[in-house]
Amino acid sequence: MKTVFEKVFQLSKHKTTAKTEVMAGITTFMTMAYILAVNPSVLSAAGMDATAVLLATALSSFIGTACMALMANLPFALSAGMGLNAFLAYTVVLGMGYTWQVALLAVFVEGLIFVVLSLTNVREAIFNAIPLTLKRGVSVGIGLFIFLWAITGEFGLQNAGLAVDSATLVTITSFTENFSTHGICALLALIGLFIMAALYLHHVRGAILLGILATWVIGMICQVAGIYVPDPANGFYTLFPTMALTDFSKLGLTFGQCFNEDFSNVGIVNFIIVVFSFLFVDIFDTLGTLIGVATKADMLDEEGRLPGIKPALMADAIGTTVGAVMGTSTITTFVESASGVAVGGRTGLTALTTGLLFLASMFFAPIFTAIPSFATAPALMMVGYLMVSTVTEIRFDEDNMAEAIPAYLAIVAMPLFYSISEGISMGIISYVVLHVLSGKGKQVKPLMYVLAVLFVLKYIFL
Repeated sequence: MKTVFEKVFQLSKHKTTAKTEVMAGITTFMTMAYILAVNPSVLSAAGMDATAVLLATALSSFIGTACMALMANLPFALSAGMGLNAFLAYTVVLGMGYTWQVALLAVFVEGLIFVVLSLTNVREAIFNAIPLTLKRGVSVGIGLFIFLWAITGEFGLQNAGLAVDSATLVTITSFTENFSTHGICALLALIGLFIMAALYLHHVRGAILLGILATWVIGMICQVAGIYVPDPANGFYTLFPTMALTDFSKLGLTFGQCFNEDFSNVGIVNFIIVVFSFLFVDIFDTLGTLIGVATKADMLDEEGRLPGIKPALMADAIGTTVGAVMGTSTITTFVESASGVAVGGRTGLTALTTGLLFLASMFFAPIFTAIPSFATAPALMMVGYLMVSTVTEIRFDEDNMAEAIPAYLAIVAMPLFYSISEGISMGIISYVVLHVLSGKGKQVKPLMYVLAVLFVLKYIFL
């Protein structure tokens, strides 16, 4: 078996082992498993069957991630993108009045466009056009974005619950208020963070995965002791998994339904706008994730390029196309892949492990969906710390301001605007403007000018 893994994934070349890769894959899955609970919750608001969405999400995640593993040999996992699923449910369906079948058709068309763009090297050219300093800024920005995602809650996902809405936009939570639900979850998240940090300090292999499991077990003990009290109505569920069987026949409720709809009442202009909205957000979210995680994993070459990016982008395109047919929103590369990279994942074996766990989750969904967010949130906080450390590689001296300021804007924009693509947008626009104003316009690659103009047009028309 080791020989097979070595032949397929070139483990020695990447200075890793099968054990490390499998551990990394499990860690990535543990931090991503929440999508199996959240995506059905979000898309059911659009009228889709929750069980069907769960099955479609798990199967599409497996296919997309397996493609990433076998085509690109990279440790990146794919699943239904957060934000893009909300856009489908709340904007396209509930806001614009389209059926979810039409929305899935838009995702399918987006996937086909992605396939064409990947075959023609357009997405790869965009990746290579972004300067190295800005790529490092994107990595740091994603680190802060991950941390913010971890400590807050969205779409009914409680996460750590350490930050809540307030007159100052966010503030620290009250631990004593609703202690048996919200308070204890926030406290357990902090305990989990300290457990992981301590394991890291002692150089324990698999610190993030062990921290997730330890925090989950402590939570179970709290539930048995009556300290944690489940409250399903408010998103606080039992911490003990059930062994209910999955109804696979439900997949038929969404499979292929993107082609079974009367499109005579669909305005072609609005439909094109929807397709390009999906396309624009997804292309730069994916590029941002690849840039951020690859930078942290030291996978970029001297020119800031990622070897194997073309098949990686093709895997992303295939995942999106297949996902639409299965019955789920846009499949994209997950930033949580950084958690597997953080524990040593360097090859497609990490991704394949994660993909197989998504496939297994179809049979054992109740177990995986029982992983509490207060146990995975500390993992994301630790990953955020590891990614932010890239900031030391950015020169902030006066001679490098035209490079450093765009990186800084990308860093702060991602958490403040709660969007990876917006951070890239701010970074690219400011990079072009500052280089022109400083008389260094000739140093900017032509494609960067094109991207800057496209981003400006997006703000005007979309």
